[in-house]
Amino acid sequence: MTALRAEFIDSIEAVSPVQWNQLSGVDNPFIRYEFLHALETTGCVTEATGWRPQHILIRDTHNVLVGAAPCYLKNHSYGEYVFDWAWADAYHRHGLEYYPKLLTAVPFTPSVGPRLLVSANADRERVSLAISHAMGERLHQTGASSWHVLFPDESSRISLSEDKTLLLRHGTQFHWLNEGYASFDDFLQALASRKRKNIRKERQAVLSQGITFKVIEGPDVGECELEAFYDFYQLTYLKRGQRPYLSYAFFQRLIAVMPEQVFLILAQREQRFVAGALFLKNPSTLFGRYWGCTEEFNHLHFETCYYQGIDYCIAHKLLRFDAGAQGEHKLLRGFRPTPTYSLHRIEHPAFRQAIANFLDEEREGVCEYVRDANAHLPFKQAE
Repeated sequence: MTALRAEFIDSIEAVSPVQWNQLSGVDNPFIRYEFLHALETTGCVTEATGWRPQHILIRDTHNVLVGAAPCYLKNHSYGEYVFDWAWADAYHRHGLEYYPKLLTAVPFTPSVGPRLLVSANADRERVSLAISHAMGERLHQTGASSWHVLFPDESSRISLSEDKTLLLRHGTQFHWLNEGYASFDDFLQALASRKRKNIRKERQAVLSQGITFKVIEGPDVGECELEAFYDFYQLTYLKRGQRPYLSYAFFQRLIAVMPEQVFLILAQREQRFVAGALFLKNPSTLFGRYWGCTEEFNHLHFETCYYQGIDYCIAHKLLRFDAGAQGEHKLLRGFRPTPTYSLHRIEHPAFRQAIANFLDEEREGVCEYVRDANAHLPFKQAE
């Protein structure tokens, strides 16, 4: 049996795009080399922003890349969407350092996807174990308190389940599923009468305010449209007194290198843009990610971010719409509760046990929440 060798790199530029994408594929837009590279080269993900790249590569004895995982050494918990602030606070109250920590995730992206990238020609179990073992050693080398794997897909999660040092955490998002609908009205027919009327009323309210929509595919996005979108995106953060995670240069780069997987939906009123959202996609799934507006209009957020996305899925025969984290308001608009997971290796024995106990209790709460959410779905069979 040939030995495997682990290597940590401080920039994704240390590996070629072809090699990385041969492992990851280009189906999931967020794990592509181009997406991760754009985050680094436009200054969004750097040591200065608290995201020090520590990507792991696994090579065989012939120096062939057979495995990889995106990884970052972090000194905060911003931009993750799996909340461990209480854990960090508990460490601090006991005179311990929670940061730095190691994180395997896509920055600022609460979307399920591959986290362990393994060559189709390699033994997946061996490569996964090599990654887990190397991450354990890296914890000691960096002085990190823990290793966290956020939003792994089923394949990555099952592979990592062999590592018994990892604690499993349960979460929930709301995704819309395309049941072969021919039109938006066809989708509405699947809903209970009152819910159907509410959605029609919301959509009509947007139209009655004189708002129309423009869908612009990646190759057709010009500077004018992108600048308008970025103004909206920035305002979403500035209204809360925060700085946006992503720069204008990042979006420029994203559209330049992945135009086929990106598009904008812009809302217009009186010949000027008033709101917009940026989406990513693959052949089966739509990902709603970033949104903003200059003025408040009734139901404009729901229309731009959800109903327009559903229209797009139906028109392009996409099977799933992942509209992002949180948002119980999605439930009444036909988005179903969907399980998400994260995995956590906690080095401190006492805190590991305490967090394991917390996760057991949290899981019960999540299960109850999902049961309640399913009981309130707007579909006819839920009446």
